Amino acid sequence: MKILVTNDDGIYSPGIAALAKIATRFGEVKIVAPDVEQSSMGHAITASRPLSYKKSPITFEGIDAYRVNGTPADCVALGQHLWDKPDVVLSGINMGPNLGNAMWHSGTLAAAKQAVLFGMKGIALSTPVGKVEPDFEALDRFIEQTLSILLKNPDLNLINVNFPHQPVGVRWTRQSVRLYDNKIEPGLDPMGRKHYWFTVIPLEPSEEGTDRWAVENDFVSITPLRLDLTNEAELAKALLKYPVS
Repeated sequence: MKILVTNDDGIYSPGIAALAKIATRFGEVKIVAPDVEQSSMGHAITASRPLSYKKSPITFEGIDAYRVNGTPADCVALGQHLWDKPDVVLSGINMGPNLGNAMWHSGTLAAAKQAVLFGMKGIALSTPVGKVEPDFEALDRFIEQTLSILLKNPDLNLINVNFPHQPVGVRWTRQSVRLYDNKIEPGLDPMGRKHYWFTVIPLEPSEEGTDRWAVENDFVSITPLRLDLTNEAELAKALLKYPVS
């Protein structure tokens, strides 16, 4: 199995090193990741300038690794071109969760989606970050268990995975969709100039069975996704109520 590993935190993230190391237990691994952090980049694709890649300045225990001056989606596009189309793309392990509505702007998940658009399996993996880095050694067996489940399942093509700090088990989940209150936090930079932080406040508690609920209760969350965003129920009603010719 040919496994391409990428992320949105950049080539220097400890999360990508941990994921690549575990991925070698399942096949041949190459790393193609952004040269700088690209968090919350979403599915942006670089079309206004050419891309380039360089050998990584850090080593990954015998794994070929390259840094790209582009987005996570760019890295998948370039990686599959240079490596004659891998079987699967693993994106992560992201330093921060990608739960619920965060899927819409996640660069980590965008890399997995780009893989599926190219006909490969795409798996995004994330974990919360506090004042200290995640303990990837403690997560090792859960990461391996999750990959073992997903890599052997041909029916699952796009999957979003989130690991709590100290997992007690694994759960299949659906995406948490809840409303937020937009909040802007004003501040001043060292020069006295105004700046603003965009943040949100949840208006509803997490619903049992969702990805957010699972991680809040110390379960690894595995959420199967799809690229087709069509609302089938609304489409069916529209066809009946508003027929067009």
